[in-house]
Amino acid sequence: MKNSKFDADIEYLYKGIITLENAEDCKNFFEDLCTVSELQEMSRRIKAARMLSDGYVYSEIAAQTGLSTATISRVNHCIKYGNGGYSKVLENIKLEEKKHK
Repeated sequence: MKNSKFDADIEYLYKGIITLENAEDCKNFFEDLCTVSELQEMSRRIKAARMLSDGYVYSEIAAQTGLSTATISRVNHCIKYGNGGYSKVLENIKLEEKKHK
């Protein structure tokens, strides 16, 4: 059974995140919210997702990110069978990069 208080707290976090207007706002919020280690871990996971989508193999990703192959496998599983979060973010980043070229 899900904990409705926990779910409400997570929902509140999501609502807060979507109010952020730009990268600077995100940087400030996440630096306040997370430890340096947590930020580094999340950044390594999104890098792994990008590398997976670019066709890199696990050993290359592990060497470049420092992630375990188990974590890379989890990221890959989420890309293939998850909620589409990684794919959406990667797609949005590519669109933004095209706009600024």
